[in-house]
Amino acid sequence: MTSEGDGVTAHTSVEERWQQFFRWGPYGLLAVAGALAAASAGELMTATRAVVAGILSGAVLALQLWWHAHQRAVDGEPPDPLPALHVPGAPGPASVVYFTLRTALGFALTWTNPFFAVFACVGYFDAAHLLPPRPAAVRAGLLAVALTLAGSQSGGLPPRGLMQTVAFAGLFVLNGCLAVGLSHLGVKDAEKARERAATIEELARANARLEEALEENAALQAQLLVQAREAGVADERRRLAAEIHDTIAQGLAGVITQLQAVGATTDPAQAEIRLRRAADLARHSLGEARRSVQNLSPVALAHAGLPDALRGTVADWAERTGVDARFTVTGTEHPVHEEIAATLLRIAQEALANAEKHSGATRAGVTLSYMGDEITLDVRDDGRGFDPAALPARHRTGGFGLAGMRARAERLAGALTLEAEPGMGTAVSARVPLAPHD
Repeated sequence: MTSEGDGVTAHTSVEERWQQFFRWGPYGLLAVAGALAAASAGELMTATRAVVAGILSGAVLALQLWWHAHQRAVDGEPPDPLPALHVPGAPGPASVVYFTLRTALGFALTWTNPFFAVFACVGYFDAAHLLPPRPAAVRAGLLAVALTLAGSQSGGLPPRGLMQTVAFAGLFVLNGCLAVGLSHLGVKDAEKARERAATIEELARANARLEEALEENAALQAQLLVQAREAGVADERRRLAAEIHDTIAQGLAGVITQLQAVGATTDPAQAEIRLRRAADLARHSLGEARRSVQNLSPVALAHAGLPDALRGTVADWAERTGVDARFTVTGTEHPVHEEIAATLLRIAQEALANAEKHSGATRAGVTLSYMGDEITLDVRDDGRGFDPAALPARHRTGGFGLAGMRARAERLAGALTLEAEPGMGTAVSARVPLAPHD
């Protein structure tokens, strides 16, 4: 496969060769034509024509030197008898004069000897460079060169006799068609080359833009990684804070309650029961703390399903608080994903803890409902209730109580609703999609 650099090198090499041809080609062709004419001087031209040919050859040399000096002056370089290589630039009046005079001199030289057509054919190569970029002007220049070559090929100028005249006309038509046709093909090739060059340039710009985009993407990816790490750290902190609130903090609150009850009683049997409950709560909180750090499921779910875990949690809470609490399951039970089970259990624990601390309830009910593709947890009490609109903003949008329960439900694409009125009790309902356990 040729790389872009190899293509540029090859293009430069071809251009250098054309530079050499445009610089030395006319001199070389004139020398070859002069040598052939001198070799055939006795047969194809008279002494007078030989003198005229010598004068015309000197005029061609002078014209060539003038042309290259003019080109160096246009390029901003001092004139030099042996100028540097130069590819004809944009056509102008000077280039038209040069091409016209050179073609006329070539025709005149061919008139003196047909071999001078070797020099005249140089017009085929640079007509498109020297003449105005109009098809009519280029065709006229090519036909003038074709006229000279047809005269040489038919036996010399002027044609002598009918057969030579017919041969001259036929050769002129042939040369003219070939020259114009090949020039047309050359123009098309040049247009395709320009299109390819433009395409390559556009591809280079596109590659540059792609590299810039890749660099930007790499920077964005690095930024996203940093943000992801920061978000992971923040999420882990929120998880641990919620777990501490739902387990350790509630357990410690229960321990304090039981110890306060011990200090307030004079009955040794009741004191022993309270102390045993405090020790059980402390051990339970310690186990929950260890499981929270390891991001494990709650202890209640370690060896039981969600309904049994909730039933045990409600029974323990009722025994500890003395509140009449009932647990009910409706619908067909299904094993659920451990994350759903842990979320609903934590919500139930938090709702019961709130009822214990704030409601003064005498009865409570927890209902777990399996409803098609959803599972719902309802926690109700007959306590004093409250006005949800009167809650401080931190309890509605922050902290780990009501806002924490709502965040747990929403993390599983669920929702949590609260119904409460002063003196009418409180009802908390959490609804999440029912994702089966694999």
